[in-house]
Parts: sequence; structure tokens; C-alpha cells
Amino acid sequence: MGDVSERRTASSASPAVGRALDVLLHLAGRSGPVRASALARDLEMPRSSLYHILAVLVDRGFVTYVPEEQAYGLGMASFEIGSAYLRHEPLKRLARPILRNLSNRLGQSVHLGILYGAETVYLLKERPPRGHSGCTDATPVTDVGVRLPAHLTANGRAILAHAGEAHLRAVFPRPGDLVTRTGRGPRSLAELRNLLARDRERGWSEEVELVSDGLRSIGVPAFDHNERPIAAVSSTWRRHHHRHEADHVRDILQQGAARLTAAVAGHAPHANGTDGAPDGAQ
Repeated sequence: MGDVSERRTASSASPAVGRALDVLLHLAGRSGPVRASALARDLEMPRSSLYHILAVLVDRGFVTYVPEEQAYGLGMASFEIGSAYLRHEPLKRLARPILRNLSNRLGQSVHLGILYGAETVYLLKERPPRGHSGCTDATPVTDVGVRLPAHLTANGRAILAHAGEAHLRAVFPRPGDLVTRTGRGPRSLAELRNLLARDRERGWSEEVELVSDGLRSIGVPAFDHNERPIAAVSSTWRRHHHRHEADHVRDILQQGAARLTAAVAGHAPHANGTDGAPDGAQ
């Protein structure tokens, strides 16, 4: 009897599970928060059922409510599940030869990073071959597995610039969350939004001595099939001992990010500063 009862319970619960997944997939396909009325209409779901599902998803962190827009967007738990998938082999396997090529061309280390909450996590680091002419490498600050405040790194800001307003508010809910390492960098969410708007418009991010004194970085995002940022390609070097002008490093990294976007069957936003922009004021 116990097995029968358990099967009946699972069967009766499965429609609610399916509807919850429908809500998450629908929000994942939108560029910004969605009102409950639009969700109910698009998913052909009774509002009473929808509000119950949304309440559970918000409570568990899979969905976040944006009061100013009276709308719902993906929460941190959803992002962390996606990040967990990307931390495994598929993305790294596709990115490794691309990063190796970039590192050889630049003669300096190149990294693949993702967001994990409010942090940048480096998944890959490719160094040029030993003895490479003019080879330069930065410090272990960018080694695989290292976590750094995303709002300070070029890698993290390249992703945050396209992540959406709901994501920003979920990641930085309190003013004191914007820490510094060298006394430089954005101190408020408003200041960070301004930096991200500039980065989004030009398609790349840069930091100079925000993470460590004497170091400079450039990062360029890669996108999935929904034009959402999944990772960033970046390079860090000692600002007073460099082989190339920053514009050259940026151009090479942009080529690599475009190759990674194509490798995951992704698409970059059609117009920087419009598609993929955080919803709300900048």
C-alpha cells in the first residue's frame, strides 16, 4: 500500500511541478521581469495556481519579485543551477582550444570566468608555451578556482552588464555589498549601473588596479542561444610591463568570445545598449 500511495502522491504533484518548470523556462526566455498577468496569459494558467507556484519559487530563491515593476524574474537559485552546469565539462571543453589560441596570440594568460552569486569564478586559465617570446603572466589572483568580487573584475562586469536589473538586485541587495580591494571601484549600485551601461554599450569591460595594484584586465562576454551572457573571456597583465596596446588585447579577446558564442550555438545581442540591457533605470 505504501508504494501505491507514494505513486499517487507523485502523480498528483507532477502537474504542479510541470507548471513550475514552465514558469522558470518562460522567465528564462525573457529579457526582463514579467508581470503575473502576462505569465498567466502566456502559460494559459489560472491566476490562483500561478500565484501559489510563484510564492513557492520566490521562497526557494528560484524567482525574485521586483516591486518597482510589479513583475517577476529569475532568482539566484536558478542562476546557481545554470552556473553549476556551466562549471562542468561542456563549456570548458569548447572554450579550452579557443583560450589556448588567444593566449598564444597575445603571449599572456587568458581566462574563462563565470558568475557565481556576486563573485567571478575562473574555470580555465591558459598560459602561452614556456619560453614564448615576450610571454607575460600576472599573479595567481586569476588562477582556476579563484573567486573575486564580480563588480571589480573585468570578467565579472562583462557578464553583469548583460545580466538584467533583477539579477543585479538579487546579487547586491544591500549597499554594503560593494566591497573594494584597493580602495577603488564602484561604491553604490547606482555607480555600478553606470559602469555596466558603458560596458554594455561598447561590448567589453576593463578594470585597472581594482583587484590588485599594478594589474589591468579586459573582459568580453560570450552568449547563449537566448542572447544571455554565460561566461566571459578575459586577460590580466601588469599594466607597466605589457606587450600590446589595450586595444589590441580587446580585439583579440572579442574574436575569441565570438568564437565561443558560436561554439555553444549562441547569439550576441543584436545591438549593444538595447538587447540584453538591464530592465529599469541605469
